[in-house]
Amino acid sequence: MRRMLTCLLLSLPLLASAQIYKYTDAKGNTVFTNQPPDGSAAQSVELPPTNTVIMQQPQATPTGSAGAEVNAAPPYNTLKLTGLPDDEALRANNGTFSVGVALSPRLAASHRLRLLLDGQPYGQPSSVPRLQLTNVDRGEHSLAVEVLSGGKPIQQSDAVTFTVQRVHTSSPALRPPPPPKPAP
Repeated sequence: MRRMLTCLLLSLPLLASAQIYKYTDAKGNTVFTNQPPDGSAAQSVELPPTNTVIMQQPQATPTGSAGAEVNAAPPYNTLKLTGLPDDEALRANNGTFSVGVALSPRLAASHRLRLLLDGQPYGQPSSVPRLQLTNVDRGEHSLAVEVLSGGKPIQQSDAVTFTVQRVHTSSPALRPPPPPKPAP
């Protein structure tokens, strides 16, 4: 039984490589067969080689004790905030302003961006590289952006320190000038 099964398995490649013939029957139909017909002119069909796929072995990544990847390259070569002044205060009277995020390559569909204002998460994660801050208090702040994958941070930009300048609405500079005095 085993010998017969082995012979059968060894003959399968021979069957797969059998010659194929093509001819047109009396009704005008094209026919493909493995035996040439009697009395008809049949053409031998050359088949292209079969497709083969070589399976690549998965590469093992070194993991730490908690299962996190060690020495993994960050997914983005460039990740930084743009649109913040370097040497001067950011004037935002109501504390609302937006910042840009420069990243390369483009943000992956499964990744999101979230701001870190003074080291704390700020706002909802977004896939848009322009993020808005609302009602930020006056004074000095630090701001960074982090990339999230599945809600977990995978990369973070350097923190940028900046100062928000807000003019108080009761400021004398905002009061209208007094009306001119009539001439005597």
